[in-house]
Amino acid sequence: MLASVAYGVVRGDHVATIVEALKDLRDSAANAAGFRIVALALTGERHMSREEVLATAGVTGRTSLLFLDVDAARERLKANPWVADATVLKLYPGELQIGITERAPFALWQKAGRLSVIADDGTVLESYVAPRLTGLPLVVGRGAETKAKEFLALIDRYPSIREQVRASILIGERRWNLRLKSGLDVRLPEDGVAPALERLLALDRENKLITRDIAVIDLRLPDRVTVRLSPAAAQARSDALKDKKPAKKGGSA
Repeated sequence: MLASVAYGVVRGDHVATIVEALKDLRDSAANAAGFRIVALALTGERHMSREEVLATAGVTGRTSLLFLDVDAARERLKANPWVADATVLKLYPGELQIGITERAPFALWQKAGRLSVIADDGTVLESYVAPRLTGLPLVVGRGAETKAKEFLALIDRYPSIREQVRASILIGERRWNLRLKSGLDVRLPEDGVAPALERLLALDRENKLITRDIAVIDLRLPDRVTVRLSPAAAQARSDALKDKKPAKKGGSA
């Protein structure tokens, strides 16, 4: 059984080699007849390199204009996550035009410790984060990639909060927490996020809440705000309360 499987693999590879050789012969003949690609216009590439676009389209130095399948080249391009749409046009005898519309990098998405670049529709563009993209907003958690567009648009309405956010964390695929650059966690409700953010702004204006030594601000309940002190602040408060306790009076002999 193993021998027959191995034979099938070898035979398959051999057939593929023959097919490629025949394609090269066909393209060589067409190129010799005057259908070589001598002019190539490429537009729309920004995050993809010229070499990546051509390799994805299946265009090499041996490709002839006559036998290039423009529909197949277009579909190969659209299969790349960066490419939202593509056009491939042959202008005989020797000009090829390729135009692509790229998806824009929208945010960084972290899931199970892995970081990816995503578009605003949640499409994962690439798993490698180039230095030029490290300033994108960070969203964390399962499902965050598809919910990020709507949530980040809401956060953008509050610039003073947005500039302090280090990450937006989706909890249970239902609601969000904000992790601020200071380390403070803001727990938001599943519904009524905008009113909760308004309350947060009001509290910060009145009490400088965001910049105080606090670990958690819980806004999930509409009628109350719960605050948890940082460990250092909690210890300091405990020590201060101990100092305020009156000394016990000694008993009479």
